[in-house]
Amino acid sequence: MIRAGIVGISGFSGKVLLDILLKHTGVRVTYVAAHTTTGRVDHIWPEFKNRTDLVCEKYTLAGAVKNCDVIFLALPHTESMNTVDGLLAAGKKVIDLSADYRLKKVSLYKKWYHVDHKDSQNLSKAVYGLPELFREKVRKARLVANPGCYPTAAILGLAPMVSIYPGNIDSLTIDAKSGVSGAGRKVAEGLMHSFVNENFKAYRVLNHQHTPEIDQYLSHLAKRNMNVTFVPHLLPIDSGILETIYIRLKTKIFDKKLFEFYRKFYKTETFVRVLDLGSQPEIRNIVKTNFCDIGLAVSEDGRMVVVTSAIDNLVKGASGQAVQNMNVMFGFKETEGLL
Repeated sequence: MIRAGIVGISGFSGKVLLDILLKHTGVRVTYVAAHTTTGRVDHIWPEFKNRTDLVCEKYTLAGAVKNCDVIFLALPHTESMNTVDGLLAAGKKVIDLSADYRLKKVSLYKKWYHVDHKDSQNLSKAVYGLPELFREKVRKARLVANPGCYPTAAILGLAPMVSIYPGNIDSLTIDAKSGVSGAGRKVAEGLMHSFVNENFKAYRVLNHQHTPEIDQYLSHLAKRNMNVTFVPHLLPIDSGILETIYIRLKTKIFDKKLFEFYRKFYKTETFVRVLDLGSQPEIRNIVKTNFCDIGLAVSEDGRMVVVTSAIDNLVKGASGQAVQNMNVMFGFKETEGLL
């Protein structure tokens, strides 16, 4: 039995983490904390009444080190980098759900998150926590950078193509839609019910902070420079992401060949479901699950591939994937707590 802590319990990702971990047979949640919130967890999140008597403390390094073997950081971007070094120095394993350790260049981090990175030493040691692609590195990691929600759907949808056919790709365009919980539990006018309900809009067009993350890991898989055109949209739903990815090819491909290739690529991956040709992912089929559903279609001339990829932004796009990474790191069955 390992002891787990959650720092950032007052946010959506922290809540979903606790919900999953309370059902995990190999984990006991021994520490929950936040920087500004304190009190009984079932007062912060009433759905935990009669499920836990945990009390949220103000975060301290000493408290986390004393009570935990692994610490999940469900903190806002730019905050985790102030916390990680002390935990690692104390011999703890850390899974960070923020963006602080995803980008490998400090200059890129400053460009997109508008602050200097304060922990470049550990940045170079962090392992990108997409188990389907980097499982063996995750298994040996002490610090895992949990992927962003949009990049999870995009990279899983594109990994087979960019791994095998990078030279045949002429352009990549990602049309992405997410529920409002992807923005976190902050109060903002544009996220209020009256602004979101019965509405649909693009935002941060060609300027979203997940773009360099997608480019970085697609380029790693392709072993050459890959750049996407990425446009996110806000859906009037609580959670779920659906991305429609357009791949313009230099030479044609046949849909059956593409389908067989994707099925083979993910045949041992429980959490990636490649749908039959003619079927397409739907958000309602993946909400509150750790699955990524992928649909495929090829144009009549064989030069345009459309990949559709759907995940729950709070589960496979955040907390579920974090638990999947923990399972790999500690030798649990990878699906434990997630099925």
